[in-house]
Amino acid sequence: MSTEGRDVITVDSPAALADAVGRTATGDWFEITQERISAFADATEDHQWIHLDAERAAAGPFGSTVAHGYLTLSLLSHLAAPLVSVGGAAMVMNYGLDRLRFLAPVPAGSRVRAHTEILSADPASTGVRLAAKVTVEIEGSEKPALVAHTLSLYVPEG
Repeated sequence: MSTEGRDVITVDSPAALADAVGRTATGDWFEITQERISAFADATEDHQWIHLDAERAAAGPFGSTVAHGYLTLSLLSHLAAPLVSVGGAAMVMNYGLDRLRFLAPVPAGSRVRAHTEILSADPASTGVRLAAKVTVEIEGSEKPALVAHTLSLYVPEG
């Protein structure tokens, strides 16, 4: 199924997430601008030169400034959450991560997107706990920026 040009895994209820195990979806490309990197540096007080000093970074190991790994991680809500649509959910809560690996730097000006695979959907006392493997791809790169095993809690209405 596609909505606004992206794949979406759609189910009718949190309980139906069990039927989505093994399904995948890939999102839209999203540009990581230097302005976003600089704003993240200010928000987190992480002003390392590799993120902010274009001249010095050009001579550095990556050839340009790069996004903070945690900036890329923080974008999972924007990149991956829209790829799973669950009817009858009162809310969805971030439950955590089981595994996270940063595999490649994200150069300023590059585009990234999420690829999500549903790993499991287990009943919990307040809903359904969904485990997904989320890979953040970098356009034109063989290596992804990161791979995370995310956990979300889908709380049913009523």
